[in-house]
Amino acid sequence: MNQVRQVAEAAVPGAVIGVLAGAVVGVMAALVGQPVGWALTGAVALGIPLALLGGGYGAVVALGLVRPGVFTPAAVLWLVGFPFARLLHETITPVLLGGSPTPPESIPTFLAFQALISPGFAIGFVWLFERLTPAWLAGIKDHNPVAERVYARYAVHAAALWEARERRRARRRPTAATGAAARGRQSRSS
Repeated sequence: MNQVRQVAEAAVPGAVIGVLAGAVVGVMAALVGQPVGWALTGAVALGIPLALLGGGYGAVVALGLVRPGVFTPAAVLWLVGFPFARLLHETITPVLLGGSPTPPESIPTFLAFQALISPGFAIGFVWLFERLTPAWLAGIKDHNPVAERVYARYAVHAAALWEARERRRARRRPTAATGAAARGRQSRSS
């Protein structure tokens, strides 16, 4: 049970991103003139499923089943999960406000459209996840061995990216000998 708690704690950033996405939907609904109660209910109805999906992704990363910085697993998660989260949001919001369920007229078309826009959500999710998670893990790694392992994977990944960038920079940077030769060729051709 202790490992479940540790994985859940390491997965918090993904869940937080889901809650934030739901909140953004609520704010946007209020800005376009929806009643505040409707906007808040919609934010909760979408934020909870997105938080569960985001937390699930964080747990998969914490368990080592997905490497940090890899987009494809997140894209697949959101390709499947985002449309169903939106379907739940669309259907359950009126119920929470005291009405009856109102699923979209054509559920297959609705799901297909949501699947088409899910890569945009996945890109934003991964971008935020990769920026929030290392800082979160750094804060909890002293008391959470799962977080410590994931944080170490992030450190290795970051070092590999840094080294690759430095190699590319070194290849582009002319040395003194090649720089002088290139300037000489350039002045002769002018």
